[in-house]
Parts: sequence; structure tokens; C-alpha cells
Amino acid sequence: MRFDIARRDDGLTYEIRNIVGVANKLSNYGIEVTWENIGDPVQKGEKIPEWMKEGLTDILQEDLSYAYSPTKGIVETREFLADQVNKRGKIKIDSEDIIFFNGLGDAIARTYSSMRSDARIIMPEPTYSTHLLAEVLHASFPPNTYKMDPYNNWCPDIKDLEDKVKKHKTIVGILIINPDNPTGFVYPEEILRKIVKIAREYELFIVCDEIYNNIVYNGEKTVPLSDIIEDVPGISMKGISKEFPWPGSRCGWIEVYNADKDEGFKRFINTILNQKMSEVCSTTLPQLAIPRLIPHPEYEKYLKDRINQYERLSNIAYNIFKDVPYIVVNRTNGAFYMSVVFKDSVLNNGQTLPIEQNDLKQYIEEIVSVKIEPDKRFVYYLLGSTGICVVPLTSFFTSLLGFRITLLEKNEDKFELTIKRIAEKIVEYVESSK
Repeated sequence: MRFDIARRDDGLTYEIRNIVGVANKLSNYGIEVTWENIGDPVQKGEKIPEWMKEGLTDILQEDLSYAYSPTKGIVETREFLADQVNKRGKIKIDSEDIIFFNGLGDAIARTYSSMRSDARIIMPEPTYSTHLLAEVLHASFPPNTYKMDPYNNWCPDIKDLEDKVKKHKTIVGILIINPDNPTGFVYPEEILRKIVKIAREYELFIVCDEIYNNIVYNGEKTVPLSDIIEDVPGISMKGISKEFPWPGSRCGWIEVYNADKDEGFKRFINTILNQKMSEVCSTTLPQLAIPRLIPHPEYEKYLKDRINQYERLSNIAYNIFKDVPYIVVNRTNGAFYMSVVFKDSVLNNGQTLPIEQNDLKQYIEEIVSVKIEPDKRFVYYLLGSTGICVVPLTSFFTSLLGFRITLLEKNEDKFELTIKRIAEKIVEYVESSK
């Protein structure tokens, strides 16, 4: 090329999928991989119920399901979703306040890229990779973050948040992921109201990723952003990829609150919409499905059964990990992830796990021979030694060393064995250098 055309990525990787390439090579050595890296319920064995498939089949008989949708999305669906918000009686929106995208990843990318490069979103630490990458790519700098505290059940440090908002004048918005990915923390209403208060005082807007908002358990409760946003500008991000679940639908949307109360925020939303117009529309079929499947008499029971399963797996994992030395673990109460943190100074570069096959051992040792984060080193040794594929916690932009697992395994006995094996390998790995 005439000159280097690639934009600098500063080493950014999407480790949730990046590790798949390494794990796939294990099949060359006859190793069966246990996939705990990605939040796809269908890939982990979730069976889509017949009533849902029949509903989609009926929609496919309609010619309009093959057509473009309006740029903002199917009017019937946006009216249905606006009505869901309005029924709660805390805030009023209409169909024009909702914009559909090709998955929530698309919504995230377009939202961040619609900001000026010197405008920043402060996000939780650790934070979900898609938000992280979108913020870094739009600003070309590492993100501002507020701490989630593993020694306090992953509760966000509100003082840290306010101090950073006060200090960094370029911060224009606050990201909340509720329930949180990767920690599984569920934001109590009291914490959400404190964040809204900060946004109001410092004239910020709120972005709330609520993709898991209806997946809460272990007796915890939360509320949607619409219940507590009041007069503060905000965006709620939602979708059906986790709840139906239908990740392959690539169907997500944003709900915009209080755009009429701030001219700068209104221009920002119009910029997002103008970007959206360039691709004409989002996927039509899943949009048509939303107002027909959610009210279905089987829907609530189906969702409740899945939530109950996540609760059981959350408690299985917590009850095993809590007795393991060298780590800090909190019970997951929402979404379907659990993050485990290694205690300070536990990991070093002299620790290993036994790998039976010499060729595989050489392959893993070659990967870890370069300078990598200590938790990533553990993750690759765990993969080579057991075939269990987890995600290093440092890939979620945090200095905390650890890993994330999913709570999606349908076979509970297999899940329990997997967790026990990870627990054993943690002890074996840490003590290998003693």
C-alpha cells in the first residue's frame, strides 16, 4: 500500500473469542474442550421451545417479514416496547424514542462513535469488552473507569465514581451494566439512584446496558433505568439475544429518555439516528417476533425456569469456590456469569500445570513464554491441562487477576465436576512454585 492504512488498535483483542482459536487447536491433540468462555445459551444446549419456533414459523408466512423495516424499527414493536415502559408509570416515552440496531453490539458501536472524540464515557472496572473496545476506538485512549469492589460483593465504589467525574471534565456520561457482565452484580435501586444523582449534579447522561435486566435471582431485586432516571438524559440498551435467547437474531435497541430536556443530548441522539440511516434498517424478522412472543402465555414460565437454573448453578459454583484458598469469589445474582479473583501476590511466572501430551505442552508453553498477564497464563495452562476454556479477567480492562466462567451448562452434574476441577487446578497451579 502507498502508506500504512490500518488504524492503530493498541493491542486491543476480544479475548472472549480470541481464546477460541487456541482452544480449537486442542482438538488436534484429541482434547475435548469445555466451553466456558462465551455467553451463548444455545451453544451450551438451551432448547428453544416449540411454541416459540411455531410463533416464528407463523411470522415467516407473512410477506412483510422479508421486507426492510423502517429505519428506527417496526412501528408495532416500538409501540409495544414503549407501552412496556409506560405501564410502570415512572416515565413516559413513545415509539419515536426507540431505535433498533443489528444487535446490541451495533447499538454500542454507533452510540460511542457518535460522540466527539474528546467526550468520554466512564465505565465500571472490570467492564464488558464491547463497551471497552467501542470507547477506546472512538477516543483513541484507554477508558476512564470506576471500581467494582470484589471485597464488597462487586458493589461499585460510588465515591471513586464521583471523584473521577469531578476530576475529568471530559466525562459526559456514565455507563452502568445491570446486571453486570462480567461480575454478575445486581444494582440495588439505592445505588442506581446515587448514580443518577451524580449525573444530574454534573450534567451527564447515563448509558445503561440492561440486556440481562430480567435475569435476576437469589432473592435480589433491581429496577430498570426508566424507573429512576427522572429528568436526567439517558439511554437504555436492550435486546433479545440473552432473554429469548436468540443471539443469532442480531436484534437490539435503545430507549432514549429525556432527549427533549437537553439540546446537546438531543443532537447526540440525532447523530446516532443519522448513522443508522446509512444502513437503511435492522433485521425485520426478530423485531416482528418481540410483541408476539413476550406476551405469549408460555413466555414467563419459560424465562422463570431458565432463571431458576442459573440460580442453582450460581450456588453450586459459589459453594465450591468459597472454600478455595488463594481466591475471592462472590455469589452471582444476575445474568449468567461469575468472576473469580486471585488474591494479591498469589500468581507468578513460575507456576505451571501438568500437560500430559508433550506436543500440547510445548504449544501451551510457547504461548505463555511471551510477556502476558499472570491470569492469562493461568487460563492457558488450565486449558491445556483440562480442556476447560475460561476468560482471563484482565481482558475486561482491570488490574484484578482472575477469570470469568458462565452459568449456562445444562447438565448440572457436569457443571459441578467442571467447577470442582477448576478449584483443584487453582490450588495445584498456585502451589506448583512453592
